[in-house]
Amino acid sequence: MALDEPKDSDNVYDVDGFQYLVDKDFLKKATPIKVDFKEMGFSISSSIVLGAGCKSCGTGTCG
Repeated sequence: MALDEPKDSDNVYDVDGFQYLVDKDFLKKATPIKVDFKEMGFSISSSIVLGAGCKSCGTGTCG
């Protein structure tokens, strides 16, 4: 996720006051995409299977 301006190659979704931009080609690969807001941030899931990585902290951002 990142801040961005809409482009012709994006689908734009307005949900609960937030605007989400998803590249049309990426959306074909990742559907469905789910964004869940949590107490301390958010989580994103999609149909894309990621390779092995750190799972001990539960964030998936460990190096």
